[in-house]
Amino acid sequence: MKNKFATLAFVSALFMSQPVFAGLEEGRNFMEKNDFKAAMEEFLPLARSGNADAEELIGVLYALGLGVERDDERAFEWYLRASLKGHPGAQSGIGWYYEVGRGMPAPDLTRAYMWYVLSAIGGDPDAAISQEEVVKKMTKEQIDKAHILIDDYKVWLYPFR
Repeated sequence: MKNKFATLAFVSALFMSQPVFAGLEEGRNFMEKNDFKAAMEEFLPLARSGNADAEELIGVLYALGLGVERDDERAFEWYLRASLKGHPGAQSGIGWYYEVGRGMPAPDLTRAYMWYVLSAIGGDPDAAISQEEVVKKMTKEQIDKAHILIDDYKVWLYPFR
């Protein structure tokens, strides 16, 4: 009986995941064709279901004003949703927002560094470069504080690394 349920769960997951990947690919195809409104229509249902890739891509659309009015606060929020699910690209996006302070009262180099480090741990190849650049602007106290935050987030986001 247990094997029937396991097989059923596997088959259900397989079939249910197909539209997700199709929607992401369709949305990316629309982005390549500069049809950003259609891309958003593909990404929104996926993002509302918790898909981190779709959330990050919606963040990109808002950050760059593609098919929507540029909105740094909304871009940040979409990036944040994906970041908390371990999406390295979104984590770099959050790091950049904190570094330059766009859409917020002031830059926060401690949090910028933290998100760049987490992004690098997650595999974003550009995050290490961003990390090296932001650390040049930081005090020792800021770096020390960032490492405390990194340790807090790392065990939650990347428990096996």
